[in-house]
Amino acid sequence: MHGTIQPAEEARERAYSTPLEDFDVGHPELYRTDSFWPYFDRLRKEEPVHYCKDSMFGPYWSVTKYNDIMEIETNHAVFSSAAALGGITIRDVPVDLRRESFIAMDQPRHGPQRKTVAPMFTPTHLDELAINIRKRSASCLDNLPRHETFDWVDNVSIELTTQMLAVLFDFPWEDRHKLTRWSDVATTLPGPEGLVPTEEARQAELIECARYFQTLWDERMKQPAKSDLLSMMAHSDATRNMDFANFLGNLILLIVGGNDTTRNTLSGSIYVLSKFPEQYKKLRENPALLDSFVPEVIRWQTPLAHMRRTALEDIEFKGKQIKKGDKVVMWYVSGNRDDEVIDNPYDFIIDRKRSRTHLSFGFGIHRCVGLRLAELQLKIIWEEILKRYDTIEVMDEPQRVYSSFIKGYETLPVRIPA
Repeated sequence: MHGTIQPAEEARERAYSTPLEDFDVGHPELYRTDSFWPYFDRLRKEEPVHYCKDSMFGPYWSVTKYNDIMEIETNHAVFSSAAALGGITIRDVPVDLRRESFIAMDQPRHGPQRKTVAPMFTPTHLDELAINIRKRSASCLDNLPRHETFDWVDNVSIELTTQMLAVLFDFPWEDRHKLTRWSDVATTLPGPEGLVPTEEARQAELIECARYFQTLWDERMKQPAKSDLLSMMAHSDATRNMDFANFLGNLILLIVGGNDTTRNTLSGSIYVLSKFPEQYKKLRENPALLDSFVPEVIRWQTPLAHMRRTALEDIEFKGKQIKKGDKVVMWYVSGNRDDEVIDNPYDFIIDRKRSRTHLSFGFGIHRCVGLRLAELQLKIIWEEILKRYDTIEVMDEPQRVYSSFIKGYETLPVRIPA
């Protein structure tokens, strides 16, 4: 776990010697190397609303301070999430491939579609899901190797979140790993290094995803309504007659939302405790601190680095002239390190006061519909970890995802001492 100081110093030097007008904080390489932090530190202090005139994603505005992000999030009249305008990520989707989902939709259509899946996340239903989560977590953890290095991402984070997704959709168990694949394909940047070589290859896999789900959908339509996400949508007026693009859009949203965020926060929790061993000790001595530990991990990790909006009209915002049609990126990953709102934001403090003060789930009408389930999964998995192991050692730095949207881990080598 040594040797991480130098790259951080190097990144800081580069961030402070680069002119602000040349900043491009959306470049995925910064996230693969975990070197974006000093760029945001500088923007929050010197130019909290910043225009990047040229990038691999075209020009965009960056909003980097906590309260400014909240302001953009809640101003739906001016800042749109609509898929037709480019959607919710810095990467514009080609016009002919834009698919609506309820997160990439404005009112009045957003509310009814979102409400369709909301019953999945009621307290009563979460209590039922919790029994299943605990059983699966226990079984997964009991089967981990002792005293040898293995990949936590693959063996635990991916496995448990994929199982959870399969339960939420009542998806054929033996095919559940298709869900992980579709989630990764939906969010990857196509290219020779990526999971898919071209945009065409990506679309082909997503169409395959839609076809697979269409068969399940047709079955659910014929059956009485049940408590899985697919059945809920098939039996609701707001979603039963979605066109193909909206159907696939909502599927991808639910798959990515249920997969990437929890998976990367679970990996992040192991990684951050290796960096803050005194907090790990505190947690072992007092497992009741899990209630504040979980939101603190979600803040510290920030599994989605940003969300994007499109300006519907010209507006002056914090002294900057944003034009109609401009792309506005809210950097959650920066807002969650804003020391004007969060004390010592770079420290990981498991008994932090107001630990729920973070932007990781978004805010306002688009706040993550599954946030309580994400918290519940993390809490149960950690309860089971603490019952079994004194410590989980991180053996080397993780490999990170090449993306400025999904802030996550490809691999995290760990060892559980015998």
